[in-house]
Amino acid sequence: MAVTGGELGRRRHPGRHRTPRHSCGDREIRRPDPRGQSVTDIPRFAPITRRTIAQEIHDRLADSITGGDFRPGSQLPSERALCQEFAVARTSVREAIQGLVAEGLVERRGNRTHVVERLPGIDISGEDIRKETVRQLFEVRRVIEISVFELAACRATDTQRSEITELAGLFEPPMAIAEFRALDRRFHWAIAQACGNALLSELYGKVLDSLFGSEAFESLLYAEHNQAEVDLIVAGASEDHRRIARAMAEGDPVAVSEAVVGHLSDVEGRMLGHLE
Repeated sequence: MAVTGGELGRRRHPGRHRTPRHSCGDREIRRPDPRGQSVTDIPRFAPITRRTIAQEIHDRLADSITGGDFRPGSQLPSERALCQEFAVARTSVREAIQGLVAEGLVERRGNRTHVVERLPGIDISGEDIRKETVRQLFEVRRVIEISVFELAACRATDTQRSEITELAGLFEPPMAIAEFRALDRRFHWAIAQACGNALLSELYGKVLDSLFGSEAFESLLYAEHNQAEVDLIVAGASEDHRRIARAMAEGDPVAVSEAVVGHLSDVEGRMLGHLE
């Protein structure tokens, strides 16, 4: 099979601008800004044997794109063709492609899916692609998490606020990374449930899954030479969670937003620094 190499396009990371004001009941909120052709032959893939089917398909397509099997601007095989190639249901293929779209590797053009075009004169390395994916995931998380947490600050019941406070109190560094991650998910999910919007909670959960399951996140937390950095992340995040919980207990969405922005900026900075 003859294929050509290529580089994927870089997307400009937008700066921060002022955003519209939002309200919680009669209270006005100014929250921090969340932003700071032809069809190529189908590569041959090994059978699906482990992990979720959608994740396997996603990873193999992503590897083919970043490895140059699909040229920038080229069209991916149809969902039907991919279903036949992988011997899987169409729902798994669609979920995998949605993940590629969210990461900026491919884009929809009508009913077709194409690899993004590279920008003229810009050379994108594999490391740069990982950085851009991390930036985009944090940008999506920032947009959704601020909204979810603000709504929770306004809508949480007394029982939910008590649960959030109790969970925040369990963050006591030093902690094993597995213990921290499990508690971290419980904390964020408790707040998501308190926002009072099941669809938004589900979307938020998927964003966290994409970020926490990313190669960059895993390599940051589990690299043997990176233990000192991990300890700093755990300590900083633990304090951030307690700050968020205090703002939740007070029903203060502005303070919640400020705490979330500070927390995400710190974690994003550490992840990008790890990729330098």
